[in-house]
Amino acid sequence: MGNFGQLMDGFAIALTTHHVMIMVLGVLLGLVVGVLPGLGAPNGVSLLLPLTFTMDPISAIILLTSMYWGALFGGSTTSILFNIPGEPSSVATTFDGHPMAKQGEAVRALTLAFTSAGIGALVGVLVITLLSSWVANFALRFGSPEYFAVYFMAFASFIGMAGGSPFKTLVSIMLGFAVATVGMDTISGEGRLTFGLRELSNGISFLVVVIGLFGIGELLLTIDEGYKFEGVKAKLKLSTIFRTVAEMPRYWVTIVRSALIGCWMGITPGGPTAASFMSYALGRRFSRRGKYFGKGEPEGIVAPETADHSAGSCALLPMLALGVPGSATAAVMMGGLMIWGLNPGPMLFSTRPDFVWGLIASMYMGNLIAVVLVLATVPLFAFILRAPFTVVGPLIAIICVIGAYTVANHMFDIWLALAFGIVGYAFKKLDYPLAPFVLAVVLGDKAEDAFRQSMLSSGGSLSVFFETPLVATMMAIGILLLLLPFISRFAGAVLGKGNAAEAGDGRHA
Repeated sequence: MGNFGQLMDGFAIALTTHHVMIMVLGVLLGLVVGVLPGLGAPNGVSLLLPLTFTMDPISAIILLTSMYWGALFGGSTTSILFNIPGEPSSVATTFDGHPMAKQGEAVRALTLAFTSAGIGALVGVLVITLLSSWVANFALRFGSPEYFAVYFMAFASFIGMAGGSPFKTLVSIMLGFAVATVGMDTISGEGRLTFGLRELSNGISFLVVVIGLFGIGELLLTIDEGYKFEGVKAKLKLSTIFRTVAEMPRYWVTIVRSALIGCWMGITPGGPTAASFMSYALGRRFSRRGKYFGKGEPEGIVAPETADHSAGSCALLPMLALGVPGSATAAVMMGGLMIWGLNPGPMLFSTRPDFVWGLIASMYMGNLIAVVLVLATVPLFAFILRAPFTVVGPLIAIICVIGAYTVANHMFDIWLALAFGIVGYAFKKLDYPLAPFVLAVVLGDKAEDAFRQSMLSSGGSLSVFFETPLVATMMAIGILLLLLPFISRFAGAVLGKGNAAEAGDGRHA
C-alpha cells in the first residue's frame, strides 16, 4: 500500500487547477514541437527549460513531461497525414499509417495510433508506479563502484543493443566523453580542453549541445533534403473514432508484446526509436497478416505506437531512480533537475517524495489529456503543416538561437550551438547515432568521477569492480553487452557455414 498511498498524495498535488492548466499548455506546446520536423522532443524540452528556472520544480517537471507526451503524439500525426515523421521514433508509424491514410482512412489510422499510444504510455507509467520505489531502495546499496558499473552498463547496452554499427556507436560515445571533459577537473581543479578560452572554463552546457544537435542540425538536414509538406486531408468523424476504438481488443496480443518491448527498451537505454522498430519487425514476423504490413495494416500502426510510448514513459524510471536517463529527452530533463537543485537517484525518493509522486501522478493525467487534445487539433496541425518551409524554418532557427543565448546570456553559446548544429548534421549524413553522444555528454563526468573515486579508494586496483556480487554481476552484464555484436556475428557465420554445408550435401545427394 506504500506506493498506492504515495500515488494518491501525488494525485492531490497534480490535480490542482494550476497543474492541470500547465499539463494542457505543455501538451499543446508538445504537439507543435512534435508536428514540426526540425524540432523534436529533446530540442523542444531543452528550449523550454530556461523558462522553468523561475518555477517551482514540481510545476516545471510537469510542464516538461507534458510537452514530451505531446511531442510523441504530434510526431505520429505528421507520420500518418504527411509521411513526415516529426519524431525519430515515429518513423515506423509511416510504414502503414500513411498508406492507410491515402486509402481514405486517415481518421481510422490516427485513432489506432493515438489509442494504442495512450495504452502504451499508461502501461509504462504503471510500470514506473510499481517498480520505482523498489529500484530506488535497491540503488541505496550503491557506492562509487556500483554507480560506475551502472554507467558502464548504460554505455555498453548502446553498443550491444542499438542495432546499428557498434563502431559508430562507440565513436559517438567517445566524442561525447570528449565534450564532457571540457572545463575544470572536479578532482584536481585543473582546466581541460579549454584552449585558453575563459568561456569554456565552466564546461559546455549540455543545453547548448542539444539545441545545436537536434534543432539546428535537423534544420540543416531538412534544407539539404528539401522536405515538401504534402499531406492527406483529415476530417474527424466521431462514428469512425468510436468504431476504431471498439476494434482495439482484437489486437491485444500485439499490444501486450509491444508494451513489454517498449518497457524493456525504455528502462535500458535502447529508447523509443529502437523500441518502435523492434516492435514493428516482431509484429510483422508473428502476425497472421504479416504479408500485408506496409500496405495499411492496422497492426503495423498499433505495434510501433504502443512500443514507442511505453518506452518513452519507462525511460524516466532509470533517470529518477538511478540518475541514468533512458533516452535523449530524459537526459535533457535530468539536466533540468540538476539545475533546479535536485539530484536524480535513489535519495530523491526520500528527500523529495512530493516531487517524484507528483510527477508520476501527472503522467497519468498528461497522457489522457494528450489523447483528447491530439484528436481535437488534427485539422489545425494539418493546416499549419501546409505552410511553406521558408516560413517554418526561420521560426525554428530563431527559437534555437534564443534558446542558446538564454542559457548563460553569452554570444559564445550561440556560436557553440551553431558548431554543434554542424556536428549534428554531419552525424545524420554519416549515419552516426546522436543518442549515445548526448548520453555521454550528460553522464561522462559522472562516470569519470565514479571511476576515479573507485580507483582512489582501492589504491588503483581494478579488482574493486569485482569485489561484491552486485558490482561483479553488473560489470559482467556490461562486458557481455559489449561483446554481443561479436558474438552475434560469430554465431551468424557459424550458422551460415552450416546451412551452406547442408545445401551442398543436398546437391550431392
